[in-house]
Amino acid sequence: MRTLGFALGLLALAGPVRAAGETGDPLEDFPEGPNRDLVAHFCTACHSGRLVANQAMSRERWDSALSWMTERHGMPPLEDEYRDMFLDYLAAAFGEQAAAAHRSRPFATPPVRKNPFLD
Repeated sequence: MRTLGFALGLLALAGPVRAAGETGDPLEDFPEGPNRDLVAHFCTACHSGRLVANQAMSRERWDSALSWMTERHGMPPLEDEYRDMFLDYLAAAFGEQAAAAHRSRPFATPPVRKNPFLD
């Protein structure tokens, strides 16, 4: 049991896991909004922000996804007001309406990402 606690402590100190070749601020894929920092840092502890940003799910589907990640992948459970905070942000930032708004601007200029190989 002490080994598990030690491993979890090291993971917490290590910071977010970054996908291969991923650089920059883990917040860059998360649009501004209430609870952005909390959600972004929690999500990027296991996978890239790009994975979250590529979803277009209703609040109900986000709720199911959170349950699935808890049950199948050992994500710490989000309960009560914390779950509502996450669902509010995810539905607003990466919900079906947000995806529809993005699709309505198909030729919008994408954000400029710094090329790490040109430094």
